[in-house]
Amino acid sequence: MNRLEDLRRVLQRIDHKSYGMYKSLAGAYECGKYVLHIDHVQGDPFASPSRLRFEIKKADHGFPEEYWREKHRKLALEDQVLRRFNGFLRKMDRGSKGSGKSGRITTCRTGQKVLERIAVVFSENKMELRFEMGFPARGRSILADEMSRLLFDILPKLAGGCLFYGRWDAGSRKRLQAAIFLADDQKALREELEKRKLAAFVADGAVLPRESGISDLPMKEAVAFRSPETLRTEIRLPHKGTITGMGIPEGITVIVGGGYHGKSTLLKALEQGVYNHIAGDGREYVVSRDHAMKIRAEDGRSVLHTDISMFINHLPNGQDTTDFSTENASGSTSQAANLVEALEAESRLLLLDEDTSATNFMIRDKVMARLVSDDREPITTLLRHIRALYERHGISFVIVVGSSGDYLSVADHVLQMDRYEVKDVTGTAKNICEEEHISGQYPAGPLVFPDFSRALKPAGAGRMKMKAMGTDTVMLDRETVDVRYLEQLSDDGQTVGLAYLMGWILANQREKMTISALLDDMYRQIEKKGLQTFIPQNYSCGHPVLPRKQELFACLNRYRRAKIVRR
Repeated sequence: MNRLEDLRRVLQRIDHKSYGMYKSLAGAYECGKYVLHIDHVQGDPFASPSRLRFEIKKADHGFPEEYWREKHRKLALEDQVLRRFNGFLRKMDRGSKGSGKSGRITTCRTGQKVLERIAVVFSENKMELRFEMGFPARGRSILADEMSRLLFDILPKLAGGCLFYGRWDAGSRKRLQAAIFLADDQKALREELEKRKLAAFVADGAVLPRESGISDLPMKEAVAFRSPETLRTEIRLPHKGTITGMGIPEGITVIVGGGYHGKSTLLKALEQGVYNHIAGDGREYVVSRDHAMKIRAEDGRSVLHTDISMFINHLPNGQDTTDFSTENASGSTSQAANLVEALEAESRLLLLDEDTSATNFMIRDKVMARLVSDDREPITTLLRHIRALYERHGISFVIVVGSSGDYLSVADHVLQMDRYEVKDVTGTAKNICEEEHISGQYPAGPLVFPDFSRALKPAGAGRMKMKAMGTDTVMLDRETVDVRYLEQLSDDGQTVGLAYLMGWILANQREKMTISALLDDMYRQIEKKGLQTFIPQNYSCGHPVLPRKQELFACLNRYRRAKIVRR
């Protein structure tokens, strides 16, 4: 392994030479109790910054072993180390020192959620922290003196302040312990959902509204959540103690209320409840089943060999809907495909909002049913199948409705949002349905569950160029995948993660196996070895964050060049 003295000598030799000479710095350097890796050197001061990482052995970093032995605790620990590193960077940021990104040090940003990242990774024998640094230049000439200050002054201060538990002050250690304990409580709360057959839980006192449409911070002076008495649930957590809140049972739950009274805000909180939130977010104890999936219409998306016959049948052109493909799906067809693909991805809790759904997929009123008979209507609405989907297959639903009153008749629970307060109006809703002679029984014919036998044919894609743009787009070579309607993607790094995982699948898939089995195998490996298993060491496409299996499945379904076949 190289020594720091070797790095000094190389820097002196290449001072004021062509920027490309920085490539000679790539390698690993012993820095006392840690190792500095220069994994990738940018080719130009205006290009994406160089990628570096600190590596420190378990015996030297000193973080308590009980903090990283269990997965949920390890993620909380990694998140806290990354937040501390970002805090140090903000204090030490001196702006660019030269051309382009010269002298700027950055790493993965953190938000309101605790997500699995590769920016900080604890493993059996070591800890690694990854970051980017713009190698200094004037024009395209190397600035060795400025680079020396970064390598021999700034980086040691960052390493010393973040990598060694023994150097954390008492306040920092207390905050770390609190984050670990919160992760314990969140894990216990999620386990209680399954034990008690709850689809979701919203704690009393939770702050659901966000600061704005472009901010995930909690709204100041928002109305704190309060559970209706009929659904109030007590849960004892290992550190927090007993908390109370609204337990939403499995089944069909309909959320109603006037416009701007908080219906979609509650649904949004349930969507994001698949992730753990940091202390102070307001949603720390708002949790949904991990597999919950938001379903909506998505005009124009491609559909590949999907069995949508449960909802779409006897098309005028005679197309087989048990093996349906299209380059430009309609609203109802796309929503049917989205729902079926979510089931294929093993989601058993589906979240819908009437505002983002196709009306003809959700409901067909009696007048229209009389005018257009069933044998002339290819669409079987969700309303007709929803009870059977829950009773026969255990698929739960939470649906926000504003005008589709017939859903009240099939609901197990009806919640009304009234000025951001929740009221259980199930009894009132059922009485109204009886008065209006709405029975909840809708002829639909036999429910034939979809055939989940789709497989990915080996593509032999080889090396691919990958790019991600916000949470909207994944680009593989020149093909863009539109993921903006996957509303549970909450971090730019998740689309970066999608790009790398998609690239790995397309380059390495050799066996004709079902897509579900393929992704199950990938996520087992990630659970065992970490996300970095599928990320190259010199990655250059943003900061990878682990997306859920459901979003990866959805991204693969939207990739128009995917070679999906029936087994």
